[in-house]
Amino acid sequence: MKKSLTDKQLPEILEQKTVASSRLFKIEQLQLKFSNGQEREYERLRGNRRTYGAVMMIPMLDAETILLIREYSAGTHNYQLGFPKGLIDEGEDFKAAANRELKEEIGMGSRELIPLKSLTVAPGYFGASMNIVLAKSLYEEKLAGDEPEPLDIVPWSIHNIKELLARDDFCEARSVAALFMAQEYF
Repeated sequence: MKKSLTDKQLPEILEQKTVASSRLFKIEQLQLKFSNGQEREYERLRGNRRTYGAVMMIPMLDAETILLIREYSAGTHNYQLGFPKGLIDEGEDFKAAANRELKEEIGMGSRELIPLKSLTVAPGYFGASMNIVLAKSLYEEKLAGDEPEPLDIVPWSIHNIKELLARDDFCEARSVAALFMAQEYF
């Protein structure tokens, strides 16, 4: 693991309690004491089930075509275009999870999975991380997924990245970041 730019001492957790809970999340309240003596109260989201991280794949159908999916997003109540993604199950490493999710969401597996980076989203409030993986050498294999409706699979030419970025339905930050990280492989 690479060192951070600073070796600051983490704040001491004086108190930690759950203040709200739903089927998916719980909100924790933290009473923190920083190394300079300052105390603050923070809140953070935690998953309500044990999680092992998540994966997002950039599937390459061929050297010039990526595959996107269009699926319903409850947070924005619309359909968004992005890359296949999902949770890592207990006992899986991120590559096994990536291959399983590809088979569930686009009906293809990958013989070549290239890890690009692990990302966090809103780390001030949420502790989840997502492994971004480039998936090459695809082959057909379908597994049943947990989506409530079939996902639209959208092939996209790597020569039309500007047009993809201009679309209103391609706005999920992790997908945009993954696209930029994968560009060096295109």
